[in-house]
Amino acid sequence: MPEKNKYTVLLTNDILAEEEERLRQHANVIVAPQTDPGTLRRLVVDADALIVRTRLPDDIFDHQTRLKGVVRHGVGLDMIPMENACANKIPVANIPGCNTSSVVEYCIAAMLLVRRQIGMQRIESSGSDWQSKRALADHMGELGGLTLGIVGVGAIGSALAKVATALGMKVIGLSRRRESLPDGVDYADKKALFSQADIVVLSCPLNADTIGLADTAQFNSMKTSGIVINVSRGPVINTAALMDALRDGKIAAAVLDVHDVQPVKPGMYPAEQKNLYLTPHIAGITTASMKRMSQGSVDEVLRLLQGHRFANLVNPEIYN
Repeated sequence: MPEKNKYTVLLTNDILAEEEERLRQHANVIVAPQTDPGTLRRLVVDADALIVRTRLPDDIFDHQTRLKGVVRHGVGLDMIPMENACANKIPVANIPGCNTSSVVEYCIAAMLLVRRQIGMQRIESSGSDWQSKRALADHMGELGGLTLGIVGVGAIGSALAKVATALGMKVIGLSRRRESLPDGVDYADKKALFSQADIVVLSCPLNADTIGLADTAQFNSMKTSGIVINVSRGPVINTAALMDALRDGKIAAAVLDVHDVQPVKPGMYPAEQKNLYLTPHIAGITTASMKRMSQGSVDEVLRLLQGHRFANLVNPEIYN
């Protein structure tokens, strides 16, 4: 039974066990048994704070009665109906930078997956396939000398650019604020970026300007050896157009960590598309990043419950 006179914190999903235990020392903690809209609407009624790891229903905050604030266990805010939060004067925080290095490492791993194909060249312990697997190396490529195009040069894009430059890649970037591009990243508009890049990484937020940003025109303009990597959100890519480009050889490969529907449903992607690599939205998840996300989320909730404002408040306008 929840302790009386203690705040109640609702978690849409489990967080790191040690951080959940730290939170329990200061509040009653409820982990949603399911993440369907009905369950979340029912549980938020009695919550004083909410930690979010799954998409919330658009009207979730119309059902709360005493919610003091919401913390995104991560960075992206598309899981939270921000207009509804602001309309109800509910502060929202995220944990900036918590998964930057993990996403950057994923992007580099994805590039190497396609360019070097280490798994394909793995030999049997007997060495019987030594010659045949060794011959495959003649067709593998390096990253050095390639042009990397980054769409969305924020924290992740900037960190990725630094690593790519160290590997000998040229980096071009598309950002809403051209003046904010870091040293070593040359500005390119959308048309130039897709046509010039050997590898395109999408790391931009999902909003009205970025939905369907990568479509048939962009894929048709790419080099046939081009690679697309999406670590932003699924709808940033026109998925049907991408499948056509892969099937028709307009581009060489695509690595998708994010998808239009999550989890992926049967039939969403053609099973026979061998140059399509799919992962279950894990680019930002490692042991280290989970610790940073969970620790940061609990810190923010405790700060709020102690009567302070969030350190990483994303909607300060609610206090005006």
